Amino acid sequence: MAGLRPPMSKHLPRPAALSLIACSVLLLCAHTAAAAPDVDTDNGDIRTLTTVPLEELMQLRVVTTASMFAQPISDAPSSATVLTAADIRDFGWHTLADALASLPGLYVSNDRNYAYLGARGFLRPGDYNSRFLLLIDGMRVNDTVYDQALIGTEGLLDMDMVKRIEFVPGPGSAVYGSNALFGVINVITRDGSGLAGLQGAVGAGTQGERRARTTYGWHGQNGADVLVSASTMTRTGRDLYYAEFDTPETNGGMARHMDWDRAQNFLVKAGFGGFTLSASHVARTKGLPTASFGAAFGAPNRTRDTQTSIGLAWNTRVAPGVALAAQLQSGQADYEGTGWYALDGGRPGVNVDGAHARWYGAGVNATFTHLPRQKIVVGAELGEDAHRDQYNYDAQPFVQRLDDRHAATRRALFAEDEISLPAGFLVNAGVRLDDHTGPDVRRFSPRVALVYKATPADTVKLIAGSAFRTPNAYEMYYALPGVDGMLANPRLQPERIGTHELVLEHVLAEGGHATLSLYRYAVDDLIGQQIDKATGMFVFRNMEHADARGLEAALDRGFGAVRLRASYAWQIARGTDGVPLIASPRHLAKANLSVPLGWRGGRLGAELLCSAKRLGDTGNAGGYCTTGLTLSALRLAPRTELSVSAYNAFDKRYADIGGPAFVQPTLAREGRTLSAKLDWRF
Repeated sequence: MAGLRPPMSKHLPRPAALSLIACSVLLLCAHTAAAAPDVDTDNGDIRTLTTVPLEELMQLRVVTTASMFAQPISDAPSSATVLTAADIRDFGWHTLADALASLPGLYVSNDRNYAYLGARGFLRPGDYNSRFLLLIDGMRVNDTVYDQALIGTEGLLDMDMVKRIEFVPGPGSAVYGSNALFGVINVITRDGSGLAGLQGAVGAGTQGERRARTTYGWHGQNGADVLVSASTMTRTGRDLYYAEFDTPETNGGMARHMDWDRAQNFLVKAGFGGFTLSASHVARTKGLPTASFGAAFGAPNRTRDTQTSIGLAWNTRVAPGVALAAQLQSGQADYEGTGWYALDGGRPGVNVDGAHARWYGAGVNATFTHLPRQKIVVGAELGEDAHRDQYNYDAQPFVQRLDDRHAATRRALFAEDEISLPAGFLVNAGVRLDDHTGPDVRRFSPRVALVYKATPADTVKLIAGSAFRTPNAYEMYYALPGVDGMLANPRLQPERIGTHELVLEHVLAEGGHATLSLYRYAVDDLIGQQIDKATGMFVFRNMEHADARGLEAALDRGFGAVRLRASYAWQIARGTDGVPLIASPRHLAKANLSVPLGWRGGRLGAELLCSAKRLGDTGNAGGYCTTGLTLSALRLAPRTELSVSAYNAFDKRYADIGGPAFVQPTLAREGRTLSAKLDWRF
């Protein structure tokens, strides 16, 4: 394995065993902990589930993302999952990737530039998360060049500003259109009412990490609501060793002072009278220690990503049983990578690669609930991808290698009907028609779910659906001449997926719920990169097929003020000719446990993440178990709280598959890191 440490063992090492022991001890504490009184969930605290009647408990588990209207998770056409601000606090998650990694069937890799999300056995290193749709407060934020969903330190939001995260696995094109192949992620931000005044936070950690945040929230008696937040993060990183570059000319394979990271986040949100205006922005610059894409090792290579999203939403009830919602959105994303390469004639020089995306969108939908035993949603969307620009040039002397400019439009109509039938049956059927130009694509995406409530606590779901992903501008239009160059392919066709899923849900009388999902999916016309035989250059083509089957079992259990979430996933994903997919673990096991300390209001959270080995094209990554420990909400003084976290607490050595952009077959993940944060209210 290339990276910080010697090759990984495939057996369960002593630190992993200690991880299991630690979680077992905490689980014992969960059974013996006393119940705490009910508190306000909007402020990030946990309500005592054991005191809630069964019927009310089922209504508390509500999701809006699955069908564009609020519905109990037991009625949703998916095995949806919700994370709250309390979860973010209890486990010290710094990024959206950290939170998503705790969910059943999801797993995250990192190439020391971006975080990548995998689901149900499918993750392509370097695909920029284009097969997931990312929403913030219901608005699409995937950019229009790479279709990238930013979930790492490059993400739009400071996690302290997140109220809840809804993840709806499976195909979502029947509601949201392109990109929703493997799931829809909706991040709901906090409101001024939940903060009520001026707040601040400072943090520090290993690897020179420094964080700071200032937030102001206000809620008026007339219903007006304002939230303003700004935050910054810097990290110097650690020195890294890569055996593939271990020569005297490349500093013995040591990348020193190359893994730094800097990010700034801003969020403004205001609401009044059914209107909500929100604006979020991120600027992230990252040093690249890995010499990816043939860059010179040890050189000051870096990438810079900025993204801005501005949205105006309006919600009102126009008549009894008739609700109307409308959205306007503008987004911009810019990427620029600066690296040292061997240019023409072999001379070293700086090459700049970049992209500029700008898009606009509008949508309107109406929800009808006045009909007997029915809930109907109809809507329309219009989008303009005004800029899908890409460029590449050598800096000195200036040589333009790529200057590509394209635009596209999107139009869609959709409808969904939830019908309550006798004998405990419910049918949820939806369909969407998408019409795109650039490329010219017209897709019809249906989804249907049959839900049977066998008892007040038991639900059975049969779900079938399809989704698609249009090829993005990078795959179609990126072209560079010369050796190891790339060819454009504007004739690419959309990727298509069809899925079938059986979901069993049971609400526990003691507090909590259990879920079992059995699924199968097939993806056709997968877009992949290959070498063109005629020119020897790289080109994207529809060349692959993938199918998978598996199961996901999850438990979310409350013991008074204690909460346990645990899951296990078994998945088999294969590509063309039955070959196992790369970066696809056969098994995933997870546990998140949060318990009260009984001292100064503090809580202790423990997180266990386990993955089986993953195959790669040129090397394999062994299985691993990592443990995170967080002591949170410890009241040091009035209005002042301390949180302390140890990530990968037992310093497990593990790695991810590197992918085609790297010489290294695997890339080492972080060892033990420590972090502390102080929050206060004025």
